[in-house]
Amino acid sequence: MVEDRITDGTRIAQLLASEITGRETGLLAAMGVADAEPDVEPTADGAFAYGVDHDGERVADVAVQPERAYLELGTGVDAGAEAAAAAGLRVRPKAVEPPQTLVFVESGAAVKAAVDVLVAAADAES
Repeated sequence: MVEDRITDGTRIAQLLASEITGRETGLLAAMGVADAEPDVEPTADGAFAYGVDHDGERVADVAVQPERAYLELGTGVDAGAEAAAAAGLRVRPKAVEPPQTLVFVESGAAVKAAVDVLVAAADAES
């Protein structure tokens, strides 16, 4: 049994990007990674790794910290927050205008749930 748990922010972001670009059904067929920073170094505040676009519109930015990655939802924030909370992911509103929501992806195992959050956010805006 594997006991290693992926908690490296950069690796989590890479796994998430693979999930986004590797699926060709439903809303994910129109979703992609944009403006990627391949040499991103994690920072305590979170360094921009890439954006996630759906049909050419930005749904979220993905940032990396040393021990996790997070989604910064800019669209479908309420639906995304609900999906994240239902999946057991930590969620925090970001006090900016327009409103945004942060969704923390703290392990490789949480990547599939993060994809569901992106789909919910994109679906809310469709």
